[in-house]
Amino acid sequence: MPTSIVAALQIGSRPEGKAATLEAILAYEARITAIGAGLVVMPEALLGGYPKGETFGTYLGYRLPEGREAYQRYYDNAIDVPGAETEALAGLAQRTGAHLVLGVIERDGNTLYCTALFFSPEDGLVAKHRKLMPTGTERLIWGQGDGSTLPVLDTPVGKLGAAICWENHMPLLRTAMYAKGVQVWCAPTVDERDVWQASMRHIAHEGRLFLVSACQVQPSPAALGIEVPHWDAARPLIQGNSVIVGPLGEVLAGPLRGEEGLISAGIDLEELVRARYDFDVVGHYSRPDVFSLVVDERAKRTVEFRR
Repeated sequence: MPTSIVAALQIGSRPEGKAATLEAILAYEARITAIGAGLVVMPEALLGGYPKGETFGTYLGYRLPEGREAYQRYYDNAIDVPGAETEALAGLAQRTGAHLVLGVIERDGNTLYCTALFFSPEDGLVAKHRKLMPTGTERLIWGQGDGSTLPVLDTPVGKLGAAICWENHMPLLRTAMYAKGVQVWCAPTVDERDVWQASMRHIAHEGRLFLVSACQVQPSPAALGIEVPHWDAARPLIQGNSVIVGPLGEVLAGPLRGEEGLISAGIDLEELVRARYDFDVVGHYSRPDVFSLVVDERAKRTVEFRR
């Protein structure tokens, strides 16, 4: 029998900004409560937005003034952690009884981070994970996280950890998280491709864990009033593909494609013991005499003052 209900909320950032996006998230409260979800995972960069197709006025070797203005608007739409938005999300967790994991664009000074936030019903905002390696031109607008934000939280649903979008393709990050005992892997993303499904099923199967991946869904660029180079104007900007996967790689719910919605599945942590009978990737199926990994979890600071 299932011991917990886990869910993925497939939703997109609103073009009107973070306040409208937060309102759209909160509108799912009744549905989250109705299914009795113990965990709800939401997409990458949901609060703050994923600026797909934006160049920020940058070409190799120079920056245009209009790009600086675009960055200012993006910065203004990011959130402070903690802040008003995290307080509202803590209230949502408390009222629904669900743990929440969702992607935001976090302001820290004048640097932005692509961050996953963790909320509990009892304590509100309890942890965060900053994306270690922004992908491609994401590096233009996001800073890099460090090893100090790799939390694994012990909850009634199971031990929760998160990797954001293409971090899921980093084998050493996965190994570190497996070693921390993750039982429910949360994967906020904007990767809509079919090959993402293969990655999600592989990670669940490799780690012998439950996996919840939540992807944004966005209409066509024309509907949003933006121009994306080399893009079919009729095609959705992000099509979703949220999915929930079991520890032997079986799809339990989804993929949900082309629309907003909430998908859910019942999970039983005792399945993990049975699944790891023949493959425990950091246990009996590892070779520490041949391979080892050192993870530096110290916070990295540019300036340190000592007295």
